[in-house]
Amino acid sequence: QVQLVESGGGLAQAGGSLRLSCAASARTFSNYVMGWFRQAPGKEREFVGVISRSGSNTLYADSVKGRFIISRDNAKNTVYLQMNSLKPEDTAVYYCAAYTKTLYSLRVTATAYDYWGQGTQVTVSS
Repeated sequence: QVQLVESGGGLAQAGGSLRLSCAASARTFSNYVMGWFRQAPGKEREFVGVISRSGSNTLYADSVKGRFIISRDNAKNTVYLQMNSLKPEDTAVYYCAAYTKTLYSLRVTATAYDYWGQGTQVTVSS
């Protein structure tokens, strides 16, 4: 089992930046592929981005590509989501998630993830 705790959410203006962190309690954090998802009110949870175990590979949703950056520090058991050029449509609860399965490619669907944080609210004002 691994526990995930997000932090760093809050209120930002359009065009601004926020950095989310997700701290994991895992004994061997580098065993986990880490993803970020978000859910806006009245909408389904959607994929934001994912980072491989070593941090060498990332994938992003088209809606955030070029604006958001995922990184990880395996020594600190933490994954980050740097969000730049924020838009009001980025307003959502952001979740980090993890899985350990060895798969051919990084997963972008929520069902592939075994562990979830409690979420952190991000609100972007226009």
